[in-house]
Amino acid sequence: MSQTAEPLGLIAGRGRLPVLIARGVRRTARPLIVVGLRGQADSTLRELADEFAWAGVARISRWIGLLRRHRVREAILAGGVRKADMYSPLRLLRYLPDLRTARLWYRRLRHDRRDNAVLLAVADELAREGIRLMSSVEYCREHLASEGLMTKRAVPRSAEADVEFGFRIARRSADLDIGQCLAVKEGDIIAVEAMEGTDEMIDRAGRLCRSGGWTLVKVARPDQDMRFDVPTVGPDTMKRLRAAGCICLVLEAGRTIILDKPDALASADRYGIAVLGKRT
Repeated sequence: MSQTAEPLGLIAGRGRLPVLIARGVRRTARPLIVVGLRGQADSTLRELADEFAWAGVARISRWIGLLRRHRVREAILAGGVRKADMYSPLRLLRYLPDLRTARLWYRRLRHDRRDNAVLLAVADELAREGIRLMSSVEYCREHLASEGLMTKRAVPRSAEADVEFGFRIARRSADLDIGQCLAVKEGDIIAVEAMEGTDEMIDRAGRLCRSGGWTLVKVARPDQDMRFDVPTVGPDTMKRLRAAGCICLVLEAGRTIILDKPDALASADRYGIAVLGKRT
């Protein structure tokens, strides 16, 4: 079997990104084996996969078993898991871990449950079984944010200072692992992303700043591992930003994914939102 024909695994969580990755893989000669995380992954992935199976979020043994059954040596981990669900009263029933996951949690994650620590632990566990995680943007690079203005709509003069100030503060917030996204207007920080995620933070910023005219800044972690948890926005984000009164969106170029990029940027223009890519 040639290298290009080797099967590729996709462990898929919530959102549009796993679908875009699957479509990118389908343009190649590689068979696609999808493990959909139950309650999270888009069921349309079935149509894009050569083989598809559901697995629990905390069932790493099943992930590995499904991938090894199809001789997968390379895989991509993409899509989110709703954090708020992990703190719900029924979380123990919904995410009952298998023995392997429980052991991993006890040995490595009891004292550090940050996203990056969890994902690195999962990557190491897969590697022990001969499954290497690839960059999650390998098959969707055309959707990465580029440097400079990406919309026809220019950055409003009223937002120019907020772009620079907000990007600097967002960078520091990400460095401290507080949050990777914030809203700013006239030098005042309106909201910083916490465990609720970007969408809910946008809604909160809209409620706090009813006059609108604010800027959203979203950056990657300083040591962002492109294998997983890459910052993402999309058409739905643009719709939410318009409803909340945002006039400018700033993204870290080369390290942020714009889902369905042409459609997302066209939506931003229709809504009067400037989209700018900046590098650190």
